[in-house]
Amino acid sequence: MDSTDRPATAAGTFTLGDDLPVARLGLGTMQMTGPGVWGDPQDPARAVRVLRRAVELGVNFIDTADSYGPAVAEPLVKKALHPYPDGLVIATKAGLTRPGPDRWLPVGRPEYLRQQAEMSLRHLGLERIDLFQLHRIDPEVPLEEQLGELSLLQQEGKIRHIGLSEVSVEELQAASKTVPIASVQNLFNLHDRTAEPLLEYATSNGIGFIPWFPLATGRLSRQDGPLAGPARQLGVSASQLALAWLLKRSPAVLPIPGTSSVEHLEENVAAAGIDLTEAVFDALTHAV
Repeated sequence: MDSTDRPATAAGTFTLGDDLPVARLGLGTMQMTGPGVWGDPQDPARAVRVLRRAVELGVNFIDTADSYGPAVAEPLVKKALHPYPDGLVIATKAGLTRPGPDRWLPVGRPEYLRQQAEMSLRHLGLERIDLFQLHRIDPEVPLEEQLGELSLLQQEGKIRHIGLSEVSVEELQAASKTVPIASVQNLFNLHDRTAEPLLEYATSNGIGFIPWFPLATGRLSRQDGPLAGPARQLGVSASQLALAWLLKRSPAVLPIPGTSSVEHLEENVAAAGIDLTEAVFDALTHAV
């Protein structure tokens, strides 16, 4: 099959940890839960259809977390896709607890991280998690202890690669002294580029950069948003333009737009085939 049959592959691949290639446009699962990322989705069957359609379109990088629901998104991934096709990479996270809707509290105690890793293995139906990310660094626990437990899990064969989420360059450098870091996941999009220094560092050091909220929670995809005019001129949607800009920004960028709709999924995946000219890329960079 070529990129016409599997359009997610049109943007090329990135290799996590030197041995785990993924199509650069993936799928996030946070929206496959209830309001406030709490509880079951309104239509679980539709979430299953989105996941299955994503794989049909060539998406082979699924990003989830134990805290989405909590314990809702991971079982949905298993229900939709297990037994998993060859080459499918599932990334998950631990380190945030959920006392209620829209509430997130970091817990990085080693015994907690181990417990959640074991639960993720069960919820996902895996013997090894390809990419296990520390969802947040817990300021109350030494970083070496948090990463040390993940390193032990790695040595035991329960996780393959380790990633971090919402970190600074300095935190990434400190973490890299304890364990190899394959990826970082920070808020980043055309509207909010505060993580630019981290992106530059990740790109220079062969570390995957996973931008969460790649569409700025809908701000960039609105019909009256800042990309509406340029998108009309190019004959694409605003969300496709926002994703194409991310893919052009760096070869290490791995956008994971989430959706609960097959229609929106297909629209987002088509962005992988949009090759922005340098002039359009620069105009967008300076216009938003």
